[in-house]
Amino acid sequence: MSLKQEITEQMKAAMRSGDTKRRDTIRLLQAAIKQREIDERIEMDDAAVVAAIEKMLKQRRDSIIQYEAAKREDLANVEKYEVSVLQSYMPQAFSDSEVDRLVDKVIASNGAKGQQDMGKVIAALKPKLAGRADMGKVAKLVKTKLSI
Repeated sequence: MSLKQEITEQMKAAMRSGDTKRRDTIRLLQAAIKQREIDERIEMDDAAVVAAIEKMLKQRRDSIIQYEAAKREDLANVEKYEVSVLQSYMPQAFSDSEVDRLVDKVIASNGAKGQQDMGKVIAALKPKLAGRADMGKVAKLVKTKLSI
């Protein structure tokens, strides 16, 4: 079953059970997917859906920071709930040691020697780590390893 089909099934289950908060969050996700499909005239595969979810998660996390800074815990809690629902559709995250090993492997296979090769390494890592690791942290790790 594709990720889009799984999301649709979860939506139906949330509607049947009367879980309105979950239903509304899934509707937001479905709307984002549909909007991108219409805008780009494509049928999104699982990788594209994961990318859309990552974007939504980043937006929610940024909102949480802003709401907490403004002392609006009620709104922050809504965003936190949405993060928990969206996170359930993401693939299993890699551990730090797995990411470290993969970075070492890609650096060795690309023959990267310094900072100038960072783009090559990140480009090779991105498809392997999409949705499974924080690319900001990965970029810092790559930069550290290439500067040694």
